[in-house]
Amino acid sequence: MKKRMMWVAWFLAFPLAANAQEDEEGCKDHRDIPRYPGYYIAACSEKDFTTFEFPLDNDQGETKEGRYFRIEYRLKDGQKDPGATAIARNFQNAFQKKGGKILYKYDDGTSAESTLSMPLGKSERWMLVRATTGAYDLDILDQKGMEQKVEVSASEMLEALNQNGSIALYGILFDTGKDTIKPESEPLLLEIVSLLKTNPNLKLSVEGHTDSQGQAKFNQVLSQKRAESVKKFLVKKGVAQTRLSAKGWGDTKPVESNQTEEGRAKNRRVELVKK
Repeated sequence: MKKRMMWVAWFLAFPLAANAQEDEEGCKDHRDIPRYPGYYIAACSEKDFTTFEFPLDNDQGETKEGRYFRIEYRLKDGQKDPGATAIARNFQNAFQKKGGKILYKYDDGTSAESTLSMPLGKSERWMLVRATTGAYDLDILDQKGMEQKVEVSASEMLEALNQNGSIALYGILFDTGKDTIKPESEPLLLEIVSLLKTNPNLKLSVEGHTDSQGQAKFNQVLSQKRAESVKKFLVKKGVAQTRLSAKGWGDTKPVESNQTEEGRAKNRRVELVKK
């Protein structure tokens, strides 16, 4: 509910320019998702790889990563407004016809939003549609991994630890709300194993951090469990337990603002701290 109200407030704070009726230069519809008739594109953005948090029921969210598109549509002058409900249902139906699912929806008659997902080859496409009077926005993410890129090598970790005493890692990923490490995290974890095996005197504190979404107590416990999960992985790969400790800080040590998705993504991290 809070996120929906913030979005509506944001839209109302930026009234439409009277003569802005053509698509913004450089913007176009997503190749697979046509616009609702009678609207033009006011703004757009695209990122080859990023994370985005999709709202779910009970004020929960699901963070996905991959290729991201944002397209903002506004109603043309003289066009009849179909209403937020019709906009949301249009995209819900389109996704369901392609085997998709409605994961979350809200509709009060004036504004509506919905999180949708559908199969995309061996992966998935997720979309958030938000609609209100005279406008709707689409946040689209086609899931994909980082294509075998390792965030940082063992030698780069060692250099950062010697220079700064710590290093923040963003490639250690977990299932939402859990301490289960995702399989795509293994290449980076193996670099940590290599770091420790080639530097036998090195001792590390594995420290977990979250963003501020959810309850502070839950975040602290979750970050502790995630740090312990990383420690357990390293121990299973042959690193002595005496060289490692685990600490969870929850949301108490942000490095960026938690008011934006980009900031929250920076705050969700695992840090290695030299002991």
